[in-house]
Amino acid sequence: MNGSVRDSALLCQQAANQIAELSTDSKNALLRSMADALQGQSATILAANADDMKAAREKGISEAMLDRLALDESRVRGIAEALRQVAALPDPVGQVTRSERSDKGFSIERVRVPLGVIAMIYEARPNVTADAAALCIKAGNGVILRGGSEALHSNQAIAACLCAALRDAGLSGHALMLLDDLSREAMLELMQLSDIVDLIIPRGGEGLIRFVTENARVPVIKHYKGVCHLYVDASADPDKALGLLIDGKVSRPSACNSLETLLVHADMAAAFLPRAAAALRERGVELLGDARSCKLCEGMQTASDEDFAAEFLSLKLAVGVVDSLDDAIAHIRRYGSDHTEVIATENQQAADRFVHALRSAVVMVNTSSRFSDGGELGLGAEIGISTTRLHSYGPMGAEALTIERFVLRGDGQVRHPL
Repeated sequence: MNGSVRDSALLCQQAANQIAELSTDSKNALLRSMADALQGQSATILAANADDMKAAREKGISEAMLDRLALDESRVRGIAEALRQVAALPDPVGQVTRSERSDKGFSIERVRVPLGVIAMIYEARPNVTADAAALCIKAGNGVILRGGSEALHSNQAIAACLCAALRDAGLSGHALMLLDDLSREAMLELMQLSDIVDLIIPRGGEGLIRFVTENARVPVIKHYKGVCHLYVDASADPDKALGLLIDGKVSRPSACNSLETLLVHADMAAAFLPRAAAALRERGVELLGDARSCKLCEGMQTASDEDFAAEFLSLKLAVGVVDSLDDAIAHIRRYGSDHTEVIATENQQAADRFVHALRSAVVMVNTSSRFSDGGELGLGAEIGISTTRLHSYGPMGAEALTIERFVLRGDGQVRHPL
């Protein structure tokens, strides 16, 4: 991305018009070509990623960040497969979501159209470069990518593959712009382009997201952090609950859909908590509990208010005992981040109460928090998770990158006849 940020954004805006006019078949063929290009250049991408990983380790970047940054052959295949899954999804562009007949004789349709130019500002995750490009193109948009410095070489290698596929299809490579100037000044300039950029999606740590939100003149879709809870109800099946707990905390603790807090009903606590603590400690999890949890689990450290509000993104878990479902809901409302909440219960009334009482973007009954993911929810991939109550809420796929407009079809009707 050469020249000023504004000049480059204008080129992306022009190219976005080209993408918006592509047929569904053309977009899908393009995405499949991009997937093939990624796999064909796997060795180049992995070499670039190795450079990023070496530099990141030398800087002392956290293990959670290193896990998000790291690529291997399996992850590159997964990135390519996500593009193919996006290609296989229904095209949201042109979708008529509602149609009715006016009493004036014309039809009124609500039709999905592209947003225009999407700016992604993200840290560490090189897969976002491909996922964002795929979803934006599927939805007929152009995309400007501003990755983190720790993933610069990985992002450049991935973007080069994707842009080559655009050019091979006879399209402008400017539809996908990777911002090479990673200065704060360039990012601020991007965030001010309200006449060019239609939406910004920041993806990374809370500090980055707050910086974007506080400085942007462009609408921002965001989630600050994922403080995800598992509540084990009085009627829960303890084996199911333990499985949800271990998968939700241990399978990938650096993910925003990993569990950060366990709440257990007092009637279940004496039997369940020691067993759960032993299973978690076997897997290297550090436990921080309230006073009642600490009494039941020898060696558990005391949790602070800050711990219950924390997104650890590591093998660390806050634990609390509650006297009722209502107390669990009150705790989640106080400390949660509107991301993902899980209840383990065999009581349908308790499940329904939990679902209806909480406004989080994803609420689950007897299902692992790790399924709070665009790919798992049928979106093919996700460009982010929104806890902003605007036009999209929860994991965002291609449909979330479109907007409904009105289309009227008539036969000369006028509101005020001459």
